[in-house]
Amino acid sequence: MTTMTTTDASTIPSLGHREAMTLQATEFDRAVALLRTLDADQWSTPTVCPDWDVRQMWLHVLGASEAGASMRENMHQMRVARARRKELGVSLEAGLSGVQVDEREHVPATDLADRLARIAPKTVKGRSRTPAPMRAMKIAIDAPVVEKWALGYLIDVIYLRDAWMHRVDTARATGADLVLTADHDGRIVADVVAEWARRHGQPFTLELTGDAGGLYSAGDNGGDKLTVDAVEFCSILSGRGEATGLLTTIVPF
Repeated sequence: MTTMTTTDASTIPSLGHREAMTLQATEFDRAVALLRTLDADQWSTPTVCPDWDVRQMWLHVLGASEAGASMRENMHQMRVARARRKELGVSLEAGLSGVQVDEREHVPATDLADRLARIAPKTVKGRSRTPAPMRAMKIAIDAPVVEKWALGYLIDVIYLRDAWMHRVDTARATGADLVLTADHDGRIVADVVAEWARRHGQPFTLELTGDAGGLYSAGDNGGDKLTVDAVEFCSILSGRGEATGLLTTIVPF
């Protein structure tokens, strides 16, 4: 019987820029591999994301990827998204996602995986080249939380989590296999645990089960004891499940 080592959540290192880019490259590879297994019915399956089937969800990811690969495309999307936010009274996040999907509705499901595969290296390269002073710039966020982020947090962490969670969404919606490994998915999950712990600031013991799981704790004065599947933990924190107690703490994805 193997005894799991407990990791103090406060000691989990934040994702560095270079590490994040490596994880994003791997995540693109896994996403493309998953998408290439889908049939026509699976592409049209509704997802947990309101108003999106699987194809539309990946049109959003494709749009974000194309923006990451091209400053011109990024500026275009932001300009149209701001106009949409003003016109429709939605968050900038919703406006941006809407632009990404609407402007790519002509892309058939049969082309999506190949198009994502072609743009992915350019996306990672473009994000990798973002200068440190620019990554340190603060930007205002209006959903799913209202706060200010360093641009680097968006580029390195949020884009990684977004693509990862949509791969999870796809597997859950279609019944496709979800590939999980400790070195890739476990690292993404651990980073979520660390941020979750910082955001609520309470003591806890957390056992995350599954291939991306681990045993984590914070504080030395008891606190909540939770046991949950690692993927389900992230899903709940992203607003995709019923949350109670400390799990009501939002972590952006």
